[in-house]
Order: sequence, then C-alpha cells, then structure tokens
Amino acid sequence: MHDLPKTLNSLLETLQALQPVMEAEQAQLCAGQVNGVALQRLTEQKSSLLTTLSYLDSCRKQHEAPLRLRAPYRNVPALFALWQRIMACTDALNQRNQHNGMLLEQQVARNHQAMSVLRANHGQTLYGPNGQSHSRGVSMRKISI
Repeated sequence: MHDLPKTLNSLLETLQALQPVMEAEQAQLCAGQVNGVALQRLTEQKSSLLTTLSYLDSCRKQHEAPLRLRAPYRNVPALFALWQRIMACTDALNQRNQHNGMLLEQQVARNHQAMSVLRANHGQTLYGPNGQSHSRGVSMRKISI
C-alpha cells in the first residue's frame, strides 16, 4: 500500500511544480510584447510536466487495482486528504489554463490582424513596373517638357 501514497505525493508535487510555469505563461501572454523564445521554453516545461502527470496517473491506477481502491479514497482518511489536495490543485490549474487559453487566442487574433495589414500593403508600391514613381489611389499623367 505504500506505493499508492508515494505516487499520490508525486502527483501533488508535479502539480505544484506546474503552477509557477503556468503563472509565467500567463505573464508572458499578458505582456505587451510576447517573448516567443521564453513562451516556447515555458510550453516545453509545461508539456514535460503534463507528460509526467499522465505517467503518474497511470501508475496510480495500477497501484489502486490490487488494493481495490479508487479515488477519492473516502475509506482511507490519509489518502482522502491527499486526494482532496490534488483535486484542489487540479481545479486551480484548470482555471488558469482556461484563462491562458483565452489570452493565447487573443494573441493569435492580434497576430492574424497584423498579418492581414501587412498582406494588404504588400502589393502596393511607390514605383510602377517602368521604374517611375506613382502615387497610390490617384491616377496621374506624367508630362515631359
């Protein structure tokens, strides 16, 4: 039975390690100018921690089977208390992740808007195909004297 509490503690520790990563992600997404390199680094850390959580959760389920236990472990007070802490941490991280998702969507929308402006102005030039200057929107005849 000692493997299950150990795994649950590891789950909680990993969730707690994820909190500052997601806080930093939120700070990056709220910044006026997003640092793409820093955001990528945070995304990699977050992905690694989520992979660890997935592994630990599968271990938890393997440890539960022979003991005929299932979360939330109401009949085992120590495990129940630990599970409640895990769930509280999970809920807080879920809310932060949803908020970060909204921030990311806003950032993507701003990037698309900026790209649209750049694409719209891409074909406009100050010089025509003959190398002579021309003004935009107003057709003018050039007269040589």
